[in-house]
Amino acid sequence: MTAERTDDRIRYEVSGGIACIRLARSPVNALDLAMVRGVIAALKRAAADEDVRAVVIASAVAKRFCAGLDITELAGPAPDAIRTLVHELYLGLFDAQSELGKASVAAVNGAARGGGMTLAVSCDVILAGASATFGYPEIDLGVLPAIHFVHLPRIIGRHRAFELLFTGRPFDAEQAAALGLINRVVPDAELETEALRLAGTFAAKPEAAIRAGRAAFMRQIDRDYRRRIGEAAEDFCQIVTTAAAQARLRTFAEKGRAK
Repeated sequence: MTAERTDDRIRYEVSGGIACIRLARSPVNALDLAMVRGVIAALKRAAADEDVRAVVIASAVAKRFCAGLDITELAGPAPDAIRTLVHELYLGLFDAQSELGKASVAAVNGAARGGGMTLAVSCDVILAGASATFGYPEIDLGVLPAIHFVHLPRIIGRHRAFELLFTGRPFDAEQAAALGLINRVVPDAELETEALRLAGTFAAKPEAAIRAGRAAFMRQIDRDYRRRIGEAAEDFCQIVTTAAAQARLRTFAEKGRAK
């Protein structure tokens, strides 16, 4: 077994042919640029390691999978800095997952919001603990859950997707499973064990078949997907830099600092 940190935000461990990438930025795993790049670097490392046959993305923070993008990374920085962050989360993460060549499993142990949803849905399979919750709160901050416009209607249907994306309301793991957004719900105490067990099942399959089959699967289900998420990234960047969005983001960030 090998275990180390790629930086202070990401923990990377390999055991039994499975690479476990754990988000470790307390208190809520908010995504700044370094953390997004850390996840991407860990995925690329797993892709290059012939001893790794499957990947699990999990959280080292209790009751928090990922709160989404760090608001302080969006409120105030120059537009180019925001664009870099969003392109890394949308396109860099997509490319790293597409080129992984191995099955990936998300183990959602608590709250997943916004960019945390992006991390989860980038994986091939999503398992959630019974107490996990999900949501797209971007609209309440005056910005857009833009990448989710691309895939969510295809997963759960246009009208259900519109309701979730434009109310911003949270929903629980059972509803996520009923909608087909996640594979299944497992008891909280068994989540990581089940994620590793499932990853082990994938890891035991013929390596060449998994690699070729996953690439073919991606081509069939995600035709033109990369171009569309590139457009979504631009949609996000255009709205997030408006005066109205920046005012809401600053107010939210200041409330967070006051706690």
